[in-house]
Parts: sequence; C-alpha cells; structure tokens
Amino acid sequence: MLCMALLHRADISPSKLELVGAWLPGRSWFGGGPVDGLVRVAAYRFDDPAGEVGIETLLVRAGDGPIWQVPLTYRGAPLDGGDAFLIGTTEHSVLGRRWVYDGCGDPVYAAALATVILTGAGQAEEFVDVDGRLERREPSMTVAVDGAARSAGPDVGPIRQVTEGDPTIVATDAVRLSIFRHLETATGAGTGPDGSPRGGPGANTSPGANTSPGADTSPGADTSPDADTSPDAGTGPDGEAGARAGAGGGLAGTWGGRPTPVTLARASLR
Repeated sequence: MLCMALLHRADISPSKLELVGAWLPGRSWFGGGPVDGLVRVAAYRFDDPAGEVGIETLLVRAGDGPIWQVPLTYRGAPLDGGDAFLIGTTEHSVLGRRWVYDGCGDPVYAAALATVILTGAGQAEEFVDVDGRLERREPSMTVAVDGAARSAGPDVGPIRQVTEGDPTIVATDAVRLSIFRHLETATGAGTGPDGSPRGGPGANTSPGANTSPGADTSPGADTSPDADTSPDAGTGPDGEAGARAGAGGGLAGTWGGRPTPVTLARASLR
C-alpha cells in the first residue's frame, strides 16, 4: 500500500521554522540560547493511515552549528492532553488553523515511527496538490530501516511516558522508542551537544547503562537499564526474529552532503 503525504502550496504564518526556533531554547537537550537564522537542512514524512494528522520530521541548524532533529505533527484541532508538547499554532492558507506539536508527545507519531521501524515500511511519498492534480515531489532526504521486520506493526497504544533528553524516550505498553535529537557527523563522532564523550559513536555510557558483554552499544543502540540486550534478545525458542520482547531495529537517514547513514531513531518491543 502506498504511504502518501498530501501537501499544499500554501502560505503559513508563523512559519514552521519560526515556531521551532522559538521552542528550541526551552528544551533541556538543546543546551543553547536564542536561535538566530534557523534553516531547514532536510525533512522526511510518515503517513497517518487515518489521513488526519500531518507527520513531518525536520532536520534544522543555525549557522554552522549542529544539526537537530525535530519531529512535528500537524493537527486541525488540539490534541487531548497534549498541552505540554504544543509548539504553537499557525495559520495555513489552505487548511486553516493548525496545531503544531512535538511529535514525541503525539501518539500518531509514535505509532507511525514504530510501524516504520518494526515492519520495514518506508517513508511517505510526497505529493503536492496543484490545482487538483497531484504532482510527486522528491524528498529532501532518504530514510532506511535496519533490523528484522515484522509482518504487521504492533498495537502501539497510548503514550505512557516521555523522557525528554537526547535521545528522547517515548514509552507505550507495547514499544519503546528512542528519538535522537543532536545528529552526529557522518563519521559518527561520539559526543553529545556539549562536546562530552558518549563512550563511542552514539553509545550510552551513563550510570546504570547496560554495557554488559553482548549488549548492543552500536550507534543509537538502546542501552538503558531496562533494555533487553541479552544475546538472544529478539528471537523466540525456534530462533524466529521478532518473537520476543526486546526485538527491534533502527532508522537511519542520508541527505545532501551526508551520504553516510546517520542514526535517527530506534524502536523495540516491550
């Protein structure tokens, strides 16, 4: 089935970048002051099967600073219980008022990300409505999945907890998602936003992190204390991949000037 994002030629005020630029300084993982000259580096989209929520992830930077990943959802009405994740509202010349959320707090984004990673589904193809005719638009970046794919996505369910940080951790009863905010260089330099080492490319070496023998400490791996990193994690008694809690995979992306895949997110079953 085609995963499609329907776009419109429209005026948006304030712009997405204006909203994100005002929101970023208040994030604990950003660690910076006011943002000047924020630009879009690239973006990718997921599909909402219900066709109600726009799902777009922006990669942004200011000047020659680091690249930050900001998942966004666009809604035609406020998200119940989502005030803590509201970035702002904007006026869309075609769709009217839109409520813009940090995707990490939106269950539609969580379900889309989990489905893409755990089933191997791709990003949404982008089509622009031009006078009632749909024209395909080339995406500004490409994302790909690693890990064993399931035949069907899990029933992700409501979000139970969001832990702000880098990565931002989103937990439901069914899945655990890790969304990386400060994207590493193409060579995978293992430093956080403040330049502190991460103990290897993207590895989590914080107190209590699981770094036992056999633990996955590859870039973007989930090595938190409750992560299942046992040697047989993700396999059932017959060795079938994805049969056990802990099975999962990752999402990586490439874009202009960044041909080496960069880890964007990871997902695992709980």
